[in-house]
Amino acid sequence: MKVIGITTAAVLSLILGIAAPAYGQEQEGEKQDHNNQQEHAQQGKSEQRHPQEQQQHQNQEKQPQHAQQQPQPNENKRSAQHAQQRQQQNQRNDPQQAEQQQQRQNKQQQHAQQQQPQHTPQQQRVQQSAWQQHRAQSWQSDHRSWQQRGGYHGYRIPDDRFRGYFGPDHGFRIYGRPFQVVGGYPRFQYGGYWFSLVDPWPEYWANDWYDTDDVYVTYVDNGYYLFNSRYPSVGIAISISL
Repeated sequence: MKVIGITTAAVLSLILGIAAPAYGQEQEGEKQDHNNQQEHAQQGKSEQRHPQEQQQHQNQEKQPQHAQQQPQPNENKRSAQHAQQRQQQNQRNDPQQAEQQQQRQNKQQQHAQQQQPQHTPQQQRVQQSAWQQHRAQSWQSDHRSWQQRGGYHGYRIPDDRFRGYFGPDHGFRIYGRPFQVVGGYPRFQYGGYWFSLVDPWPEYWANDWYDTDDVYVTYVDNGYYLFNSRYPSVGIAISISL
């Protein structure tokens, strides 16, 4: 009986020895599976948060770029000011251009002063007397051309100056201009030159044509002539001096 009891105890001990490690391994496996499930759950949550965080990060990166693309309120104004400053600086750095512009302005002012009438009552009376005395009785028989006078011997206006102030396209009025009587002939100033009439004016012209009619100076038949725009077929021989 003792032998049987000892044998039974040994068998139970052996069975318990084998079952105990297996049971421990089973609990260890269950614990490890539980931990793996928790890790997977946390990874899933992390993966869910990661796209959101990435999207937020991309939006934050786009915001500064969008802000840079927006135009500054005063950017256009500053650009215009800089362009104006550069233009002024270029003008200061180009003395030749500034000098040419000043010369053009001086010429315009001089031309305006020459065109401006300088009329006085005393001059008007002198002119009326001189012009009336120089009226022809019969212009066809009283006048002579420069060819008949032996050619023109007075001052010649330079071509560039003549094109700018004289000819049919540059009419003016004698009224109010500087006036003199030299050798019994009327003399007036225009464009920086003195013009003396060496021919009488036709008797059929108006009494005050020198005040009311537009005239012009041109060069024909080797000499200078004064033409009245109302009577373009008649030219009065004139002599030019400085």
